[in-house]
Amino acid sequence: MDKFVIQGGTPLNGTIHTSGSKNSALPALAAALLTDEPVVLERIPKVRDIRTMQRLLVDIGSRMEEDGERTTIVTEKIVSPEAPYELVKTMRASSLVLGPLAARAGRARVSLPGGCAIGARPIDMHLAGLVKLGARVSQEHGYVEAVAPDGLKGTRFTFDRITVTGTEDILMAAVLAHGETVIENAAREPEVVDLASLLRKMGAKIEGDGTSVIRVQGVTKLHGATHRIIADRIEAGTFLIAGAMTDGDLTVTGCVPEHFGAMTAKMLEAGVRMTQVDDTTVRIQPGGTLKAVDMTTQEYPGFATDLQAQYMALMTQADGISIITETIFENRFMHAQELMRMGAKIRLDGRQAIVAGRSPLSGAGVIASDLRASASLVLAALVAKGETVIDRVYHIDRGYESIEEKLAGVGAKIRRAE
Repeated sequence: MDKFVIQGGTPLNGTIHTSGSKNSALPALAAALLTDEPVVLERIPKVRDIRTMQRLLVDIGSRMEEDGERTTIVTEKIVSPEAPYELVKTMRASSLVLGPLAARAGRARVSLPGGCAIGARPIDMHLAGLVKLGARVSQEHGYVEAVAPDGLKGTRFTFDRITVTGTEDILMAAVLAHGETVIENAAREPEVVDLASLLRKMGAKIEGDGTSVIRVQGVTKLHGATHRIIADRIEAGTFLIAGAMTDGDLTVTGCVPEHFGAMTAKMLEAGVRMTQVDDTTVRIQPGGTLKAVDMTTQEYPGFATDLQAQYMALMTQADGISIITETIFENRFMHAQELMRMGAKIRLDGRQAIVAGRSPLSGAGVIASDLRASASLVLAALVAKGETVIDRVYHIDRGYESIEEKLAGVGAKIRRAE
């Protein structure tokens, strides 16, 4: 099992280019199931979750051709409308094929998703949406099955709470449903907008993406399209925090700064010297004095829960006490215990973490418990005195493309070991 070995204390200096968004590429791959024509996706990141989704699509009946960051998917026929447990047990996004398979094949059988141990991500709302669209849904032996032999029918559906994958799933189901579908309390994340953009290129009729109400006029058939995946806002945010923590001179390119505006606002408030160079570039400069700033995670456009762990690492190096409140997932502070092993002063109280900085961190053996937790441990290791060994880095490989190579390229003393 791979590990990262990191020697802390080196400022990061140079330029890192942002990869394509994993959280955008996954629903885009699922959307390719909606047509029998070629769908070409550009800027696909080479991460573990993407490889898992690609293997799933091949099992379902897709042909896959890869050329660097460009992937062509052709699904002339749905051979097996099923996502087996053995294949998707490591990936939360497996439920994204429910909507496309039910819409195109009239049947979907999907294993309940696996992935990070950050708390429940129930797909009850996905299923409730499919039921409203006319599917018969059942659940047994760890699988959910949705059947709609006569096709899906447009409806009005309101999510009980905002869910990104739920919005994406029902959106993909609705594009081939008969009549109009109105999705209320929809997620507004950039990844949802990116999916809607792809679907429109394929012939879907969608309005309102990026707002809380999405309207879809169903069509009888979708066609192929070419689409470039948006930049990964979580990766870009992670690297900007790394630059700030190490007091480096780090430029992050190829990103969309407005997609992580809530995070940069908090960083500026905390005293980070940060400049938006242009529409796709942000620069961190040394010399800032970090001070503690409270933060609460929220749905977009609020502070992303996927950047909470990284922000906690930043606050361990800030003057004062900060309170970090997690409102999205109920079990997303597991990284706190590992940060404390490195010397961080953190107290947990329900959905709040009270962080007392500025804590001198020291290298230690730590374990990555989930994707973003592992990123926070990398950040802490970059400023810790001595050597840190991070175990179970397969978690970070699920969502970050060659993170150790990118960090090494700007001066980090990091290597992968078995």
